[in-house]
Amino acid sequence: MPFRQHTKITIAYLAAGALWILSSDAAAHAVFGDLSRLTWAQSAKGIVFVLVTGVLLHALSARSFRRLERAHAALLESYDQTIRGWVRALDLRHRETKDHSIRVTRMTVAMARLLGIRGDALVQVERGALLHDIGKLGIPDAILVKQGPLDDEERRCVERHPSIAHAFLADIEFLRPCLDIPFCHHERWDGGGYPRGLRGEAIPLAARIFAIVDVWDALSFDRVYRGAWTQDEVVAHLEREAGRHFDPRVVRVFLAHREALVEIGRGEGPVPELGRTSLVRAEATAVLSARATSTPAPAPDPSARIRSTPAAP
Repeated sequence: MPFRQHTKITIAYLAAGALWILSSDAAAHAVFGDLSRLTWAQSAKGIVFVLVTGVLLHALSARSFRRLERAHAALLESYDQTIRGWVRALDLRHRETKDHSIRVTRMTVAMARLLGIRGDALVQVERGALLHDIGKLGIPDAILVKQGPLDDEERRCVERHPSIAHAFLADIEFLRPCLDIPFCHHERWDGGGYPRGLRGEAIPLAARIFAIVDVWDALSFDRVYRGAWTQDEVVAHLEREAGRHFDPRVVRVFLAHREALVEIGRGEGPVPELGRTSLVRAEATAVLSARATSTPAPAPDPSARIRSTPAAP
């Protein structure tokens, strides 16, 4: 049976130590005759031993850590490939939203960078955006692809999908940190959303970013229950819903970079980082530092819910 890496390091250390002690003791006695010179030689020998074994241990442990890092990276990549497989399954299930998940994920990552999100938090934003509709696996196709508006019972069924996503992902330790978007992207700035009716800054920033991108993309493409809106109509909708459905500061950042974000959504490969204008820097600072101290937002307007008004532009 092959030895484990830490066992190999220990054996190598013991072997090197024993070899050094035996050979260096014999050499010291042969070269240095008197006691004082022999004592000095033993001290020097000990220092050399510490240095040599330190270098050896560093080399062996570095190789072990590199192997561990490669295995960890491969594991993460397999996880991400699994996520993409789920997303492809969702897109194949609903052909009218083909590539929707990839587009909104790329745009959301670019928006999150503009607002100062970095590191692992950005990775969780990407995963959450990819999995934003994973809860719809628990919703019947007859409802999801229904042509025309939903009745009250069907709407209540659809509005369960964030809670289904939470139940599905919360038990997966690797995916638990990305729950903000799947669980909260249907919350509204004015508190009229679902599933928890969160208001304002109580809604996670990742979900506030994604909500704007998701609605932009949903309105810009044909769906079974309505045709695509023009770009001017979508812009007008976002401006009208700022402070009601959406975080108004995040809306301003989105609209300031709208064309570049749309191009990023259509692209492939790594998501490029956009330059931050003085306006965006100011809005990003405000978004990251704001607290829920603003005056109450207007009461929720049921007609603003996109699915309930398929005949609107």
